[in-house]
Amino acid sequence: MSTEEKSLHFIEQIIEDSLASGFPQNKLRFRFPPEPNGYLHIGHAKSICLNFGLGLKYNAPVNLRFDDTNPAKEEQEYVDAIKEDLQWLGFNWAEERYASDYFQQLYDWAILMIKNGKAYVDSQSSEEMAIQKGTPTQPGVDGPYRNRSVEENLTLFEAMKNGEFPEGSHVLRAKIDMASTNMLMRDPLMYRVLHRHHHRTGNDWKIYPMYDYAHGESDYIEQISHSICTLEFVMHRELYNWFLDQIYDDTKVRPHQYEFARLNLNYTVMSKRKLLQLVQDKVVNGWDDPRMPTISGLRRRGYTAASIRKFCETIGVAKRENVINVSLLDFCLREDLNKTAPRVMAVLDPVKLVITNYPEGNEEWLEAENNQEDESAGYRKVPFSRELYIERDDFLEVAPAKFFRLSIGNEVRLKNGYIIKGESVTKDANGTITEIQVTYDEDSRSGSGSEASQRKVAGTLHWVSIQHAIEAEVRLYDRLFIDEAPDSHKEKNFLDFMNTSSLEVVNGFVEPSLADAKTGDKFQFQRLGYFNVDKDSIASKLVFNRTAGLKDAWEEKGKKEENLLMATQKEINKYVKEKDSTAAKIILQPIIENIKSIDNFSLLVQTITKNIKNDNNSLLFSNLILNYSSNVYSKDIEQESLSKLYTMSLKSQLAAVRIFGIQNLKKDAKNWSDFQTQLEELKNSEKNEQVLELLKTI
Repeated sequence: MSTEEKSLHFIEQIIEDSLASGFPQNKLRFRFPPEPNGYLHIGHAKSICLNFGLGLKYNAPVNLRFDDTNPAKEEQEYVDAIKEDLQWLGFNWAEERYASDYFQQLYDWAILMIKNGKAYVDSQSSEEMAIQKGTPTQPGVDGPYRNRSVEENLTLFEAMKNGEFPEGSHVLRAKIDMASTNMLMRDPLMYRVLHRHHHRTGNDWKIYPMYDYAHGESDYIEQISHSICTLEFVMHRELYNWFLDQIYDDTKVRPHQYEFARLNLNYTVMSKRKLLQLVQDKVVNGWDDPRMPTISGLRRRGYTAASIRKFCETIGVAKRENVINVSLLDFCLREDLNKTAPRVMAVLDPVKLVITNYPEGNEEWLEAENNQEDESAGYRKVPFSRELYIERDDFLEVAPAKFFRLSIGNEVRLKNGYIIKGESVTKDANGTITEIQVTYDEDSRSGSGSEASQRKVAGTLHWVSIQHAIEAEVRLYDRLFIDEAPDSHKEKNFLDFMNTSSLEVVNGFVEPSLADAKTGDKFQFQRLGYFNVDKDSIASKLVFNRTAGLKDAWEEKGKKEENLLMATQKEINKYVKEKDSTAAKIILQPIIENIKSIDNFSLLVQTITKNIKNDNNSLLFSNLILNYSSNVYSKDIEQESLSKLYTMSLKSQLAAVRIFGIQNLKKDAKNWSDFQTQLEELKNSEKNEQVLELLKTI
């Protein structure tokens, strides 16, 4: 096998095998089939890149087909947004199609299936049908309407089509096998009555086809050769093929369905229903809110199409589900913007700096490199004057040893400018610094070649000349959720994990070269991160969105929290071994503070569960987390694990484990009564005075 063949992903290998078996290359045809019931999100980007990537690789057409079979949830707004997103990502479709284009053909085929005894009208309620279908371990049974005559089915179906019945009164079902081990094959629905206005067909139809029926037949109409779906459709493949069997003409291409793993991203929700909830509940400001994982939200925030395509290429195409770290998406973004975004200076938390020995009224224009990663980017002129803004946290009056910014008596360089030295400060009545006075070395200008310019100093600061600064609104966006799996916890609502700091709005100042910046323009604010111009900008007021920081602060925080928990667990041993109660309390206090400082819910739950084992120190650690963390509660732990923790804790030889185990039980009303017998037994056998005192209170 050649190197190129080895690098093929499994879908490409399937296509290669098809071609090797004689399938004509000019018959290859793919499609991207979104339902227009919401905006596309980053998960869809993987499918988009896969399908359109195959089209480019094999020089085959790729259709954009809207599976618009549910007018109750679909809107033209979503159609328009999807098309805009695809074009922005850099892909062009061969034909724009709609499942609604085929409503008449689908209806005609349904009539044919009724005549062939393969479909019937069912008049049961949805509850009755659910009971009649059985369970995964129990076969279904034939419904009372399964053997209606062809004539009666045709009459009823025609009346359904004409709007003579209310919604929910009748459905058309395929007649397959009520005993099938695949529950999807137990006479699935083909049509339901819906008196809804359709965004394309208006009120022409009163019945609408179900997705499983329309999807494969639409593939067949369009002569799609390889119908690529995500893994949740594996069980649907049998039904996909059954519907094709009813209409297939062997002179035409028969579509085949193949499944790949969808994109699962941590710190994100991908459910359209939940994303719609965020919009409708005004948790975010619309589908294109820069905190949303939608393509339009990512675009507005400042992500590039190239970075999203690179991300999809990097994660690859696989058969097994896994969760991708959102940090990888940000890495692809930084890698792209690092090469293309101009470097500029902006100050977001300004404090005034006055160079006391710089001539009043004087100004000069310093040369600044636009992007050191791009030789063709050239240079620009930046105005310099006596009064500047710098970041407030770039100055401390008295600095610790490893503070590499400005302080009294210490020198730093102003980016592209001079070396300055902190001299004094002015404060207001509250003690807040309002002005920093410095002196500058006149011979130290960057790039001058002088001896002074070569001098090494502690650090380099960005700045903006007050006289020339342009005020701007800067929106500091962050992740929308603080948990890595916000919608995976049974006892939690995903909204419980909203990041209250996901948006901070500040008024900052930018250098004058940005005066003519346009919506979508991207920049690196030196030392601060990547920013782009938001669509809310107007001529009199620039608005910038923070796209990403220069470093992954979340990854750093995650590692810090993991390391902190591991270090804290080691301190448990010292606490347990300490015989002096006063000294033990001193050791315990930082352990408690560390636990309280951890925000990562999943990490806390995993740590508690992992430490439920026959080891006193581990049991103590789990109990301490459960007792002192404000981010995790007993209801968040699986019942089996929680019961095990209580049982083992009450039997522990270590008094501290018993104490904290009892304290946790006291707060857990749900499990309290289940442990009354064990607590009574403990009262009779307990020797430790602290435990006995605690038991008396219950």
